[in-house]
Amino acid sequence: MANDSWTERAARVLQDNYYPARLTLVRGEGCRVFDDEGRSYLDLIAGIAVNSLGHCHPAIVRAIREQSATLMHVSNLYRNPWSVRLAEEFATRVPGSRAFFCNSGAEANEAAIKLVRRHAHFKYGPARHVIVTAEASFHGRTFAALTATGQPKYWEGFEPLVPGFRYVPYGDLAALDAAVTDDVCAVLLEPIQGESGVRVPPPGYLTRAAKLCSERGALLVFDEVQTGLGRTGTFLACEADGVLPDVVTLSKSLGGGLPLGAMLARGEASSAFVPGSHASTFGGNPVACAAALAFLETIDADRLLDRVRETGDWFMEALRRLAILQPKITGVRGRGLLIAIDLAVPAKEVALAAEARGYLINAVQENSLRFAPPFIVTREELSGFLAVLEEILHRE
Repeated sequence: MANDSWTERAARVLQDNYYPARLTLVRGEGCRVFDDEGRSYLDLIAGIAVNSLGHCHPAIVRAIREQSATLMHVSNLYRNPWSVRLAEEFATRVPGSRAFFCNSGAEANEAAIKLVRRHAHFKYGPARHVIVTAEASFHGRTFAALTATGQPKYWEGFEPLVPGFRYVPYGDLAALDAAVTDDVCAVLLEPIQGESGVRVPPPGYLTRAAKLCSERGALLVFDEVQTGLGRTGTFLACEADGVLPDVVTLSKSLGGGLPLGAMLARGEASSAFVPGSHASTFGGNPVACAAALAFLETIDADRLLDRVRETGDWFMEALRRLAILQPKITGVRGRGLLIAIDLAVPAKEVALAAEARGYLINAVQENSLRFAPPFIVTREELSGFLAVLEEILHRE
């Protein structure tokens, strides 16, 4: 069926909460996806950092096939071994952590928000409930996660929001110091801000945030939904700063393409939830957990974090070299395979031109393009894109 037909059908039956899609994708293999007319595209955004092993990776497909023939779902009234095994895997990578599983990054952040407030409520009393987050942050679309998101454009029409949030400029240590007062139960930060254009904090910012929280009895929460699970070249992005938070949230690539989120809590925070205080019907689903176990096993066996660092360094350097030749690129930043460039022309126009040439990229801000390709992307594939990008910018 032609793409126009899918467009018409979608308009009749789907909510208008997404901008109209130009493509109808029907198949994926490795770093490529294919539309309903058979055209191939190199996916340099990987489902917004979800398909980190590429599309339909054999290990993920095998795990899903085998698990779906064994046990697809069981309620949380009972235990399933796959969620226990996945939590054990996390405990080796985030020492001392205990896991709560859900279906998305927004849900993981909702769980973290509830957990830090509950922890402070019983330790200090209800007055200590404020959560400090950063301006230009993004933590999800559910109500508490939406309120935590420091971008008023996402709030429009949904007020009143959840009370008890305070916002500070990202990377501003003085502002963070002033904001963490006696009524603050937690600080919630992205180690690298993804949706605002891959904003990397200044050196020492995360370390100082950890010290502030420790000194003032507040919990430190890192939203690693986009940056975690190897995307920046370490299992957690915060490892590059030598910081381990009290709570970390994960999702995106965790389920290998299936919906799965996790909240990991350490120390005192790990005991804040008690039976009945929080739940998720599908949290810890056996099929999703089996896929996640296959994902973790594969990134270890194939040494993919080394590859992320090496390929990411090469790609950023290539973009910087291109920026010297092409003044329409005004900035390059990122870490690992989470990279953005700033442009002197509208990013959306460049993204559409790249799509027409067979490359999927993301205009994350008006003048910024974001790249989050699969970990398995090759230098040859990226070189082909760089040549096309240079041609597009020459014309724009």
